[in-house]
Amino acid sequence: MPRREHARFCSADCRAAWNREHSGDAAAGASALQWSVTAMSETTGRLPRTRAGDRPRAFAVISEAVWWITIVDATLVRHHPDAYDSVLAGQAQAERQLTEGILAGLRFVRNRIGDEADLAEFIEPGDAGPGAGEGRIRGWTWKPAPVPALGSLAQRAQAWEITRYQAYQAQLAGHTIGATFGRAAEFLKLAAADATSITDISAQARPWPERPLNRR
Repeated sequence: MPRREHARFCSADCRAAWNREHSGDAAAGASALQWSVTAMSETTGRLPRTRAGDRPRAFAVISEAVWWITIVDATLVRHHPDAYDSVLAGQAQAERQLTEGILAGLRFVRNRIGDEADLAEFIEPGDAGPGAGEGRIRGWTWKPAPVPALGSLAQRAQAWEITRYQAYQAQLAGHTIGATFGRAAEFLKLAAADATSITDISAQARPWPERPLNRR
């Protein structure tokens, strides 16, 4: 039973055993991670340039940013947990709790807007926050959200969703989208760079298969 959301394995030994059986997947996984990080960076980079007056475009950019951040987060947790944990361990406890809380809160948003809620229910356009004076959306804030109805979910799924909801209320509600997206993307880019480095080292250390002898 995985101990962390998105995780595929119950322990490092279980993950290592799976990796030994699927050693050829490492390069493909690293490539997928790299283009996902690129897409995330490009999307979050549009936030400072998106004007608040164009509401449809503004909400589309925010929705895309939520999507790519949670995709990169899930990919790292599932396929590169050592790199993910290493970067988290390098943060002070308060900073680590903030990072994990923001990411969990964004997962809550992703799940709700993919279900029955609309993104506008989570966003408070206004004049408060850095960047608002420039007419950009990074100064918009996250609204407090009501407790979600979870009766249709299994007990374990309800527990995960309540944890995400609590993280949203604590680390997103009342904060600007620019600050939350910025911290999440910065952490994920560091973890992805660490994961790529580990993959490269592992590939270099893997012994090449012996060349078969020419037989006549």
